Amino acid sequence: MNLSSRIALAGSVAVSSVVLLSGTAFAHVSVQPQGEAAKGGYATVNFKVPNERDKASTVKLEVSLPAAHPIASVSTQPLPGWKAEVTKAKLAKPLEVHGKQITEAATKITWTSTGAKIAPGEFQQFTVSLGRLPEDADRLVFKALQTYDNKEVVRWIEEPKDGAPEPATPAPVLKLSAASDDHHGGATTTADGKGEDKGDGKGGHGTEGKTAAAADSSDTTARVLGVAGILVGAAGVAFGVLAGRRRSA
Repeated sequence: MNLSSRIALAGSVAVSSVVLLSGTAFAHVSVQPQGEAAKGGYATVNFKVPNERDKASTVKLEVSLPAAHPIASVSTQPLPGWKAEVTKAKLAKPLEVHGKQITEAATKITWTSTGAKIAPGEFQQFTVSLGRLPEDADRLVFKALQTYDNKEVVRWIEEPKDGAPEPATPAPVLKLSAASDDHHGGATTTADGKGEDKGDGKGGHGTEGKTAAAADSSDTTARVLGVAGILVGAAGVAFGVLAGRRRSA
């Protein structure tokens, strides 16, 4: 193999690696807060659902709420083409929220297509207001089921472990920040104790939603560009070594 062929091969490997890494960064169902999700407060979060199939569309999403940390107030934001249903269950031990005894809490949220679909190469965000968030947890794990129109169900239920490789089908994890003074997090509190979104009511495009989305995009871009720089640098070193050997010969 001549020098030009070797350089071309190294370049193609570098580009392929960057494409592969950038694709896997969005490969699973995830959850991100609009603004922050503070312990003991209320937060508005987005469940981001990408379509991973080339010949099928996503038509249903089921998200289970953590049973160990019941959440009394759960509100879904209307999304055209989708029907949202919140399933509730009685609590073994009542919760006290704003001086009121809460005897039931949400256990699952189900979004079912009424015409809309997440087609190949697309993603959709499902917005939810949650509260109060637990004060004795650093994160919340939401196990999710993604159903395609070919009847395939992908179970995003594996809980990520600190220091361990990411599982093949990780569950969405919401990291909680330190408790804020007003205990409102990314949402305000109404008289009935329910969380209220601070966005503009258009699918999470308020100021906080834009800030969170921009930060997420910038972070991902930085990681991809960093990997690209490393790979291109490695290709450059290989070029220098090969060129030096050719001159020596």
